[in-house]
Amino acid sequence: MENYAFETEGLSQDDINRFNETYQKLREEFNILPTGHIDFDLPQFKAFRNCSDVNLRGSYVIKRDCGDSYILFVQVQYKLSDKQVAQHQEAQVWGLTYLKHNFGGVVIRRETLTDKILELIHPHELDFDEDKPFSNTFYVVVNDYLKATAGMTRDFRNAVMDIRDNDFLIEIVDHTLLIGNYDPIIPEKSLHIAEFVERMAEACWGGME
Repeated sequence: MENYAFETEGLSQDDINRFNETYQKLREEFNILPTGHIDFDLPQFKAFRNCSDVNLRGSYVIKRDCGDSYILFVQVQYKLSDKQVAQHQEAQVWGLTYLKHNFGGVVIRRETLTDKILELIHPHELDFDEDKPFSNTFYVVVNDYLKATAGMTRDFRNAVMDIRDNDFLIEIVDHTLLIGNYDPIIPEKSLHIAEFVERMAEACWGGME
């Protein structure tokens, strides 16, 4: 029986293969190490608000002098509807790091045409007048304007602009940043996630005040 660097019980063979391929590629590009047991408090994120269960299958740290970042192998379970007992499970890869500045609550994703139309009717998106390329590209919703604008510096926005993936979600809860997507696991996309959280940590945004 093959030994894997993540928990496999209850995973389909396809999910095991995708996680394993991703893990091998991450090892080739980054100095990743198993974290042991850490409670990342994933249910606090709105990204998982439609999940009936969030199961951490494996977690790995990318260690840097200025701050650590993490890659999380997650199995989520969705209830198809309130009236249905059946569950739908998905395997996903997310990145996480801790920020020095308290951002409050922030959600960042690519802006869609629907977002642009809704913004005309009910304006609530955070825009940066001095950074039109960023504001035209991303949809940003915050719950604390002062905290979010203080944290989302030009360097931070540039790092978001440089992510080599069009389909991702960034969510920040106070000092904790999470990035990922809901697509089937693709190792190359997981590398982009790892690059971003490592950049956040290397820029000394990592670490608690």
